[in-house]
Amino acid sequence: MTTLTHNAPHGAVTILRVVNFFYALTANLKARRDARITRKVLARLSEHQLNDIGLTREYVDTL
Repeated sequence: MTTLTHNAPHGAVTILRVVNFFYALTANLKARRDARITRKVLARLSEHQLNDIGLTREYVDTL
């Protein structure tokens, strides 16, 4: 039985790590932006509106 091994070209692993870093960074920035937008929208709601969706002002302030 013959075992084949494949070696990655020189630098391929480094390039993959750099690409993964920027992908993770972009995903993190998008998540932070979405969270900021959500906080702003929730902050504009009245106490009654927050209660209707099961949230409190104290919870919104901790986001």
